[in-house]
Order: sequence, then C-alpha cells, then structure tokens
Amino acid sequence: MDALAGLLEGPRARGAFMIRACFEPPWSVRVEDRAPLTVMVMVRGEAWVIPDQDQGERSEMGVPPAEGWGRIRLRPGDLAIARGPNPYTCADDPGTPPQALILPGAECHYPDGRALNGSMDLGVRTWGDRVDGSAVMLIGTYLWEGEISGRLLNALPPLLALTADVWNCPLTPYLMEEIVRDEPGQEVVLDRLLDLLVIAALRAWFSRPQAEAPAWYRALADPVIGRVLRLVQDDPAHPWTVASLAAKAGVSRAALGRRFTALVGEPPMTYLTGWRLALAADALRDTGDTLDSIARRVGYGSAFALSSAFKRVYGVSPQEHRGRVA
Repeated sequence: MDALAGLLEGPRARGAFMIRACFEPPWSVRVEDRAPLTVMVMVRGEAWVIPDQDQGERSEMGVPPAEGWGRIRLRPGDLAIARGPNPYTCADDPGTPPQALILPGAECHYPDGRALNGSMDLGVRTWGDRVDGSAVMLIGTYLWEGEISGRLLNALPPLLALTADVWNCPLTPYLMEEIVRDEPGQEVVLDRLLDLLVIAALRAWFSRPQAEAPAWYRALADPVIGRVLRLVQDDPAHPWTVASLAAKAGVSRAALGRRFTALVGEPPMTYLTGWRLALAADALRDTGDTLDSIARRVGYGSAFALSSAFKRVYGVSPQEHRGRVA
C-alpha cells in the first residue's frame, strides 16, 4: 500500500450528519460544532466559507500567508472541506450576520441561544429558509473524531477547496438524489457515499502541484528519507533502530538523524512512535482485536508497553479511546 492510500483509507462514517441546505440571500450560518471534518458541495448559487481567523485577519496581525486559512468562495460544482475543531461561518456574503448557530451534536440555535426547534426544517434532510432557494449546498459532517484517522486530520489544513475546473465528481448528482430519500438502510448508504466523496476529493487535492502536503509525504521524494519512511510504514512491527534504518539507507546514523529531522520535522524514532500509535488508534477504532495483538502488530512487545506509550501521547488509555469511538 502506498503512503497516500494508507492515509486515505481512514474515513469510516457512522451515522454522519447529512443535509441539503437551501437558502435565499441574505443568509448566514455560524458553525461551532467542533466536528473533526465537514464536507460542503455547492450545487446551486454561491456561498462563502469564512474561518474565524481568515487570511485577511492574519495579514493584519503580521502572520505570513498560509494555505487553508483564507475565506473561500464556492460556486456550483466547487467543494470545501473544513477540519475541526475551529469554528467557521457559511454565508451568502462575508458581511451577513449569522441567523443560526450549529453546536456539537448537530444542535441548532438562534445566535442569542434560543433553540430553533425545527423552525428551519424543510423536509427529509433538508434545512434552511426556502426549499426553492437560489443557494443549495450538500453538507456531510463526521460527528466523532474516531470516524477519521488522526493521521489524515493532521495532514489537512483548517480549510481547503477544490474548484469545479479541477474537480469533476460524478458522485455529486447521486448524493443529491440519495440525501433526500427516506428508506430503510439509508444512513448506511449516505455514510459510504460520504466516505467515497472525501477520499476522492482528498486524492484530487493532494495531487495538485501546489498542494501543501504533510512534511513526511513530501519527504517520500528524497532518495534516502523516502526509503526510511517506506521501511517504517510498511513494517512498523520490526524492531527498528536509528542504526538499522541508517544501514538500510546506506548513510551514517548522524547523517540520517540530521536529514530526517530537517525534512520530516522530527527525529526518526519520534516519527516511528507516532506512526505506531496512529496505527494502533485506527485498529482500536476499526477492529475488535485484543490490545495484545494490536501491540505486537504495531511494534510493541506487550499490551502494557503499548498502553503506557498510548496514554503518554493521547492522554487516555487504549481502552478509553476505544470506548469513545465505539
């Protein structure tokens, strides 16, 4: 499995929040749901997605420009992905004040805190102020952090977009039809469609020449560090040391340490630990395997050794992590 395939195999929606949002300008919705990942596809009309600290504010603060921080204008066929937990606003215009507030658990309130109590419901998974509004957006939200691999979330900026001229996904018309159906098993159908949409979109995004891929992904192109990364990613259970990795790469330990840290941003053993624990976290989410079998599969000699490392990095025990994402 190549590195990108390993990164994109993570999305596993379980009862994701899916709606068709229909609005007539002026409209604005403030999102503070702390969801790990939300996908927005513009079907009709236009919309702005404005992160709390957009590029204009960053410039005023003297912060250098960065991909994933600026406000995004969506036109028909465009797609945006927001990575939580940072809040953002969707609106017809950046200056339109919010009319609704989305909180954790897909709870909807007026900006003053009063519950909407279904006043913006327009039908099956349809929400907004007018079902025939000039702006229509399909929205899919992964509600729980365990549904998305931590490795994938860490590789993404707070906000990314694909425009229709570089992104032509045949899933959009199908999702438009399925999202308003009310049939047995429909949640499962929508979950899988959302997973496929995210995977296809992120593959297209990472493939762009200007993509801000994570440091380890860019380092795969280096003849020395790329080989080391593939060794670690392909066989995390092997008892790797800096010396054994350096020997495989044909360089000294000191040279490997310097080059690896410069390109990846952390020493080889620190990266190896993070990779092993990320794999363990995914296995705890996706399988019912025992902690001992997971530990040995990712390079730890015992369940106790994995538990100690896991709690040190994640702040919770493996059992607690599994309970949270079950």
